[in-house]
Amino acid sequence: MKKTIDDYLNDPDLANEPSALREVHAARLLIQDETKGMTAAEHTAYFRGSAARLLGEETAARLLATDNSRASDATVNG
Repeated sequence: MKKTIDDYLNDPDLANEPSALREVHAARLLIQDETKGMTAAEHTAYFRGSAARLLGEETAARLLATDNSRASDATVNG
């Protein structure tokens, strides 16, 4: 079963942290689990897709316009 952000927010390991910091750590853990084992190209696509959903396709494309030739198939996040 895929964990949700609420699962991470209710994690006992994060219970003693201030709420804002708990949210940041929960989001980081969620992203880490979702991107585990991705190649660099897949990792880049994940974040570009997230940006496009958040900002809208046109704005994200304008802000994220970079040279993808440097992306490799190296594994990100082990």
